[in-house]
Formats: sequence, C-alpha cells, structure tokens
Amino acid sequence: MELIKTDVCVIGAGSGGLSVAAGAVQMGAKVVLLEGHKMGGDCLNYGCVPSKALIAAGKQAHAMRTGEKYGVTPVMPQVSYAAAKDHVQNVIETIAPVDSQERFEGLGVHVIREFGRFISPGEVQAGDTVIEARRFVIATGSSPLVPPIPGLADVPYFTNETIFDLRDKPEHLLIIGGGPIGMEMAQAHVRLGATVTVIEGMKAMGKDDPELAEIVLERLRGEGIEIAEDALASQITEKDGQITVETEDGRSFTGSHILMAVGRKANIESLDLDRAGIAHDRTVTVGPNLRTTNKRVYAVGDVAGQLQFTHVAGYHAGVVIRSILFGLPAKARQDHIPWATYTDPELAQVGLTEAQARKEHGINLEVVRFEYHENDRAIAEGKTTGFIKVMVVKGRPVGASIVGAQAGELIGLWALVIANKLKMSAVANMVAPYPTLGEINKRAAGAYFSPRLFDNPTVKRVVGFVQRYLP
Repeated sequence: MELIKTDVCVIGAGSGGLSVAAGAVQMGAKVVLLEGHKMGGDCLNYGCVPSKALIAAGKQAHAMRTGEKYGVTPVMPQVSYAAAKDHVQNVIETIAPVDSQERFEGLGVHVIREFGRFISPGEVQAGDTVIEARRFVIATGSSPLVPPIPGLADVPYFTNETIFDLRDKPEHLLIIGGGPIGMEMAQAHVRLGATVTVIEGMKAMGKDDPELAEIVLERLRGEGIEIAEDALASQITEKDGQITVETEDGRSFTGSHILMAVGRKANIESLDLDRAGIAHDRTVTVGPNLRTTNKRVYAVGDVAGQLQFTHVAGYHAGVVIRSILFGLPAKARQDHIPWATYTDPELAQVGLTEAQARKEHGINLEVVRFEYHENDRAIAEGKTTGFIKVMVVKGRPVGASIVGAQAGELIGLWALVIANKLKMSAVANMVAPYPTLGEINKRAAGAYFSPRLFDNPTVKRVVGFVQRYLP
C-alpha cells in the first residue's frame, strides 16, 4: 500500500472537482485528484455537452421543415440518427482534452484513476494508494435516479448515461419525467423523426414559473409531443418488443423505447462517509461555506445538496478554493445562480420567480415585462414567441424570468445585476447594440422607469417650468 501526503485531495473529476484541482495546483498547492470513471464527469460525457449537441442536430432538421415564412421551400429532412450521434461524440471528443488526465498532469496534479473512499477522518483510499491530505473536497456529482416502478427492472430502459449510445432511432420514445432533461430530449427526438410521449407524475416543468412553462409546453405539443400530466407510472411491461407504461389513474402508453428522466441522486454510497465523521442524508451535509461536519472536508456541486447545475459546481469550486488556499471566509450564495432549459423556446430563470417574490416581498414587489414581439431583431428572425419579466423590490431586481429565443444567453445580465446588487438604473443606463435580442433586457428596465417618467405629474410640471422660464 502506497502512502501519499498532499495539501488537497479532490474526489471526483467532474466540473467542480476539476475546477478545484486546476485552481489549487496553479496557485501552488499540492493536489491529488481521484477519478474511477471518466474524466469530465456527467456534464461532458452524459449531460450538458451531449444533450446540447443532440438538440443542435434537432434544430437543423426542424429548420428544414419550417422555412416557408422566410421564403425557403420546406423539405422533409433525411435524418440519420446514427450520424447525429456521431456529431454528439465528435463534440465530446473535441472538448475532452480540456478535462483530460494528460492536461491535469501537465498542470502538476497527481491524477489517480481509482474511486476514493474514506478510511479515517484524514485519509482516503483509492485502489492501492492511501492519501493523507490537509483538506479533502468531495466532488462526486450525481447519477440518474431510477425509481422502483414495478416491472421496470424487467424491461430495457435508458437514462441520460446510456441514451447517447443508442444508434438506431427509436420509433416511439416514452419519457418518464417532464423536467428539463425529459423535455429537452423529447424535443430533440421528435425533431429527429421519432414519436415521443412524455409521462409526468405531476406537472410538466413543474419547478418553473407556470406562465413561462406553458409557453414552452404549447410549442412542444405543437411539434407533436404528447405530454401526459398527473400520470404517475404504476407498472411497466414489455411484450413483443413494445414497452407499456400504465399509470395509477388507468391510462396506458405504449412505445418502442423508454427513457427515465425523473431526477438525480447524489453519488455518496461508496464514499464511506461515516468513517470520516461526515454527516449525510441523501446528500452530504454542508454549511454555507460548503464545509462538512469533518472540518477537513468540503463538498461541491450536486453532492452538496444545492442547485444541480454544472455552473454551480464551478462556482462552488471558487468558494472552497478561497477558504482552503487562503484561509479566508467564503460562503456560497444561491440567489444569483441562473439556470436554463434548452428547449425551443428556451426558458431561463435567476433569483426569485414571481410567485416566490410575491410571497417574500408582498406589496413591495413590482413586476415589469417586455414581449419578444416588440423587439425588432426577434421580428426579423421570426422568433417573436416569449417575454421577460423582472421582479423588482425598491429599485433592485430580485429575480428575472425569460422564455424565448436565447433566453439562456439573456439571463446572464440579470445574474450579474443580482450578484452585485445593482439597481434597475444600471440596466437602463446600458446601451445595447441595435438590433439585438439583448435590447429586450434594456426595454424591461425601461418598462420599470416609464411610468415614473411619463405618467408623473411632478415630472411634467418641472418640464413645463423649464420650457417656460429658462432661456
């Protein structure tokens, strides 16, 4: 058994773990990185990267069918599902070197390709190596949650970890789960020529603002996706190559393939957390500084039980690096974290939704809106479906919701504003290039100030005085 002593031991080479390792080693710390599976973790191999690549393939096919309003004769695309998956794999392979073992070893990180588990409060074992570190960072991420639906274990099913290996287009894809993963995969597959049924036990896109979600769901239904809500799966069976999902209310849905997209579970089972004195439930228990009950150990990303997004893991990495390397106080916030669902139209959110803001701020809340169909660039590109609404309290945004083209890009401005506690005047003072969708953000700020300027008797009296008496 080999013993290694180091400053920082990172368990998991996904987004959060890689960010911690790269930052720490480049600032002079000795770093050991443990990864028993694929470098890059879920995001690169099974999540953000491949899903967006498949969505891009679907968009190309959809554009060929819908060009008539632009003067382009629509044609039925000849879709090669296998070639679309080649595109997905090419994208992964293009990005992979950034997350590779070779790159991190070149930075000076000691990479061990084994899973790590705690054997004491200050030691982790990985294969035949024991690592003793001043600080540990758990960054093991999450995996697809597969619920114990009767019969599921007896039928072939896909998760986001396996669907991208499928080479033959599914004739009829059943998707259990109407959250972001389910909806993104539903639209990508229907645009690539599959029949798609989404089966959701509660409300589709139920964690999003319902007003925005309805815009997305209307588009998805319009493209031919069947969305069954309040349809809790109670039994799954297979007969003659066809899979049938029965629901508690007696409905039945039959298809050729089934994708489970009901959520995520933290990867903590094999860590032996109890041996290290680390409290946990479904996730690792952490404080605002992302420190566990073992003061030598931090947790970042999905495993820390907060928002489950790649960019959150990267943000967490910056928080713990400040604490580990410099001994400075650092706490993780959530109020400024944006997220997006990459359907068409996209849906993006940062801070409080309207319902949350009304509950928290009551009569002090103002909600301002601006519609895509009033934006010249959206009109020019035929992408007028959608709107933005900003929740404002005493001049400061506390949340922003956007549904429409490039919503995931537009939300970044509001994340900046909320992160830095800026006022609406900061956005109003911005000059956006014309014509861009970015003007939507500025016009939303204008919608906040317009009644204060144009419907204000005091303003009109001042203007009248100036015009009458000043030379």
